Amino acid sequence: MMFFSTNTNYLRAEAARAFFVFGDSLVDSGNNNYLATTARADSPPYGIDYPTHRPTGRFSNGLNLPDIISEEIGSESTLPYLNPELTGEKLLVGANFASAGIGVLNDTGVQFRS
Repeated sequence: MMFFSTNTNYLRAEAARAFFVFGDSLVDSGNNNYLATTARADSPPYGIDYPTHRPTGRFSNGLNLPDIISEEIGSESTLPYLNPELTGEKLLVGANFASAGIGVLNDTGVQFRS
């Protein structure tokens, strides 16, 4: 359940159960690491400001928006849905289905196929 708090002027989650992310490279947490595509963020300089200072598949130098939202609701970051570690308790946190190069049209991202 989301509500607007006048004290803090932002939306806050109460009793959030799971967080599911859908989108493109702006919110991808590493799904493309598991796909046959040239749209990848698995080498430097990606990840240089991430807590591990290593590329994670996020198309950013650090945390992305879903990571920040997860922190705000007091949860761990969602794993990519293709990550083999996404089972059991970790699946109850949520999952990230975002993938760089994705779009609504069938030919969206065709240039990234390997």
